[in-house]
Amino acid sequence: MSIAWTAELRRACRGRLLLEEPLAPYTTYRIGGPADAMLTPDGPGDIQRAVEIVGRHGVPWLVLGLGSNMLVADAGFRGLVIHVGKGLAEVTEGANSWTVGAGLPTPLLARRSARRGLGGVHRLVGVPGTVGGGVYMNAGAHGQEFRQVVQSVTLVNASGEVEQRRAGDIPWRYRASGLGEVVVIEAELRFTPGDPQSLEEEIADHLRWRKAGTPFSEACCGSVFRNPASPVTLPSEGSGAESRELRTAGQLIDAVGLKGLRIGGAEVSPMHANYIVNLGGASASDVMGIIDAVREQARREFGVALELEVQLVGNP
Repeated sequence: MSIAWTAELRRACRGRLLLEEPLAPYTTYRIGGPADAMLTPDGPGDIQRAVEIVGRHGVPWLVLGLGSNMLVADAGFRGLVIHVGKGLAEVTEGANSWTVGAGLPTPLLARRSARRGLGGVHRLVGVPGTVGGGVYMNAGAHGQEFRQVVQSVTLVNASGEVEQRRAGDIPWRYRASGLGEVVVIEAELRFTPGDPQSLEEEIADHLRWRKAGTPFSEACCGSVFRNPASPVTLPSEGSGAESRELRTAGQLIDAVGLKGLRIGGAEVSPMHANYIVNLGGASASDVMGIIDAVREQARREFGVALELEVQLVGNP
């Protein structure tokens, strides 16, 4: 690894810079080798300077929040990881709209806004990532997506310049924002007034559902595959029986009989088939082995090409 760009980063940035830092502890999968360098910025200025420096040196860079939607290669990441956290977690509260730093965890924002009697984000309480990551991937849960509450996004582009984009100018898609190679630094979010007690009760219901229906407390990345664009219809299994529609990736994986499949330390969760969990000591290669097996079986049995929701980092 060339030390020229890392030395320049150390001189230019006030945040913490670590070299050859293992990424496993920073991801919910607890999987992944080291990054060449990891910068935890103390503000937007660090991000601007870092992106400009590594861009000039031709060094790849990656944004990491709580690491909840990533599978990092066993060999790690050759480049700079920008670890967005407390240095970009400030909140400016308005009446029905707040400006929220990208590093704030979404569950904390959901609870905080609900206590203020503001609804919308409260349905995202089970999304285990930061606001910046949620905006960037248009995360969603319980019929709610980030794009429904975003008014504008402030970001640093690939040239190290700060831009602001209105929500109407962002090409939102299912589990994607289309923002491109940028670092989200804050977002202006709008809320719907509601009763604090009712909102907090709804949060409790969502968390009970998630705890009962997903491997909430196990090492995983959340949903591995995107839901198919259109449902798959299973033919009826006898006279008078009704056909059945499979609308989610989890239903498809369950239908092909791969719930509980294990490779190494990784397993398709018996609780929810769209979660691949790290049972302890799993490698990225173990998880990829399961991903490949699931995709192949879904293609053979239903002709469905399952798309990944999890982001692959490096070459797992």
